Amino acid sequence: MDRKSKHKRRGRTQSRTNNAIEQLPWKQPRNPYPPFEIVSADQIEEIHLASLRILEEVGIAFLDEEALDILKESGAEIERSTQMVKFAPELIEEYLKKAPSQFTLHSRNPVHNLEVGKDWNIFSMVASPPNCSDIDKGRRAGNFEDFQNLVRLSQHFNTIHMTGGYAVEPVDLPANTRHLDCALAHLLLTDKVFGAYSLGRQRISDTIDMICISRGIKRDQLKTQPSLISIINTSSPLRVDGVMIQGMLEMVRNGQSICVTPFTLSGAMAPVTLAGALSLQNAEALATLAFTQMVAPGSPVVYGGFTSNVDMKSGAPAFGTPELAKSTLIGGQLARRYGLPYRASNVNACNIVDAQAGYESMMSLWPTILSHCNLVKHAAGWMEGGLCASFEKVIVDVELLQMMSSFLEQLSFSGEEMAFDAIAEVGPGGHFFGTQHTLERYEKAFYAPILSDWSNFGMWEEKGTKTAFQRANHIWKQALEEYQQPTLEESRLEALESFVSKRKENPGIPNY
Repeated sequence: MDRKSKHKRRGRTQSRTNNAIEQLPWKQPRNPYPPFEIVSADQIEEIHLASLRILEEVGIAFLDEEALDILKESGAEIERSTQMVKFAPELIEEYLKKAPSQFTLHSRNPVHNLEVGKDWNIFSMVASPPNCSDIDKGRRAGNFEDFQNLVRLSQHFNTIHMTGGYAVEPVDLPANTRHLDCALAHLLLTDKVFGAYSLGRQRISDTIDMICISRGIKRDQLKTQPSLISIINTSSPLRVDGVMIQGMLEMVRNGQSICVTPFTLSGAMAPVTLAGALSLQNAEALATLAFTQMVAPGSPVVYGGFTSNVDMKSGAPAFGTPELAKSTLIGGQLARRYGLPYRASNVNACNIVDAQAGYESMMSLWPTILSHCNLVKHAAGWMEGGLCASFEKVIVDVELLQMMSSFLEQLSFSGEEMAFDAIAEVGPGGHFFGTQHTLERYEKAFYAPILSDWSNFGMWEEKGTKTAFQRANHIWKQALEEYQQPTLEESRLEALESFVSKRKENPGIPNY
């Protein structure tokens, strides 16, 4: 963002109307219900033992010499020529015990700090699609303008708790300095937690420095207050790429959080059987998580699961499937087996915001709740198996996320809630519309949607017979009009801009 647009980000005010979007207040949900477990403890142990056997007998490649040195010093068996690493089962167990079961992600606005682990839920914006779409402009390549607007929507909607990576890849920016512009946008347009890509050490180092500037602290303090999270996708099967390792090393050495997520698509990069795919997912996750604790014992980490299946007719990834749902639930059981926070996703394979997008997302989202998933990635906006971020789908997902948050609110069974007096007052054959009990509660008695239209057919016709897709188009535009940019001290803003300007002079990163 250049100087010419500074007045927009410093002084943009909220355009309020009498019909402003009514949404739930900011709150990080907690899950009060028992987790839904679909396999037995013995079956979880079978997956665990199968994973340990993979790591002991087959091994996993760590494509980085520094990582191999660390692994060897920590007791793993190294084969330099192939970069394969084998782990004794007790070595994995030893290092996993060092990881915390819960930690806090700190935002520059403490109100938006997030608890990670136990019964806490986090809904994170879609990340990494190369394309974006809306009704008006259609499908197009990712760009910085759309990226910024998606970040603004992340800030505006309270049920989106953080932005993970780039909500759409801004391919119109140079690849070697893109992280600087995007980190600056995150820090100016939102005061919530955001994620970064571990694509080498320098990008992470720059982002850490910028977070320190925005919060007015030094790295030593940031090290004790994790404020950044990065997803490490293993290159399944059985490989961790060097560029990811270098970013991961910079993250954990500075006390920041890593979420290890194998991308194990059953039938393609993983066995066609779910039991085999989950064993592979678990093996890759355990090895990489253990590595983080070898580098920095006690570093905050998240166990990630992303096992789904492919369409065996075309080879394309399939999401929102029964197989994904089962894998998500079992992944939660595995994460609890190791006492680690858990990540899953709200995903679908649909090409347009229609019924398929809705039911596949619900098939993905319900298991995240039932499994006690702590970090729901791609919670709003994901389309086309991750190839597109849809502005309208953001609104559909905001509705779903708000409904899930309301579902997680515990019921009260107090005397007033049991409503005996109201029941006695109405008696047989009456109604409760006009009772004092109803009048005192009706405004907040039930969940109020932002997207669903509960009008009868006649009223819906009078309002123009708009579909949910069309209504979502109106709502995201209204949200951008209502958006308020969070404040940032002038001195910190200038320091951030100066940092970005200087780093762009000599980024030290190849432009690809």
